[in-house]
Amino acid sequence: MSIETKTVNQTRQFGKVCEILERYKYNSSKLIPILQAVQEEYRYLPEAVLSFVATALELSPANVYGVATFYSHFALEPKGLYVIKVCDGTACHVKGSNLLVDVVREKLNLGEKQKTTPDMLFTLETVSCLGACGLAPVIVINEEVHGAMTAEKAVAVIDEIIGKEKGNAANN
Repeated sequence: MSIETKTVNQTRQFGKVCEILERYKYNSSKLIPILQAVQEEYRYLPEAVLSFVATALELSPANVYGVATFYSHFALEPKGLYVIKVCDGTACHVKGSNLLVDVVREKLNLGEKQKTTPDMLFTLETVSCLGACGLAPVIVINEEVHGAMTAEKAVAVIDEIIGKEKGNAANN
């Protein structure tokens, strides 16, 4: 395969990434917003995309990977459509956030080390603090904050999302 053919194939494969790079004018000083946009597109940062971005920006892959792993906002593994963050800060922990993690994990049939459901609908994460101590215990699903959570409320919110997604699937 010639270099030109390989480049054309990569451009097709990474079309969305190329659009993002063009939007930022291939400016390597814009690496973080570029990675944010890529993650918004893919819901994580695939290894092949990181390598492609490094090459396109004339940066070392180690540099790009270093940025992607330094900031907790970036994910190197696929995430579900709904990311459930359970706060385990002091106020939330004292008010039972560990029970919420257990209940959500059980509801979603997630193993101890498994974070994302096989259907890619949910990802469960625990975070150190969400800054909503007065609402403890707190979970955030995508950007929606749910305060004063109980096991029952958490299951109800998840059931509501599952019902909505089944309805969306039936309508499509």
